[in-house]
Amino acid sequence: MEHYFLVDHLVVERLLAEWRWLCPQPMSLVARNAFGDLFLREQEGRIFKLDVATGKMTRIAESVEEFRKVSRTEEKRKEWFLEADELAAAKRGLTPGKDQCIGFKIPLVFAESGSPGDAFLADLYEQVSFLGNLHRQISELPDGAKVRFQFEE
Repeated sequence: MEHYFLVDHLVVERLLAEWRWLCPQPMSLVARNAFGDLFLREQEGRIFKLDVATGKMTRIAESVEEFRKVSRTEEKRKEWFLEADELAAAKRGLTPGKDQCIGFKIPLVFAESGSPGDAFLADLYEQVSFLGNLHRQISELPDGAKVRFQFEE
């Protein structure tokens, strides 16, 4: 459980660079999960979860102390840290290092995603940045909309 809070080596500004469209205010990093979701503290002390898979940011606690206390419950470990999914990934040999996360070849926001075989170990900064850029581009589209990717060098 405590490994989720070992984030002092990570550069929050680099992680949030492609998410500033959703999260313009200054934030500090409190924790993260194996899938790259970030738990952020605003200047007033409230804690937010940036779900990089869905592209949503949700307030989840009023303080770091409350967040840490609630995060010890089995319910919140399942919901916030996706412990069952993390254990299943570990059984397939996917155990992220300190600068890695579990990514998916087809991002989870798309209906075609979700196959366990699509999971891989990704660089945390690259994955979080890619997903921030992706979600910015599709943020105005309705659920179920068709998208066409255009890649630029």
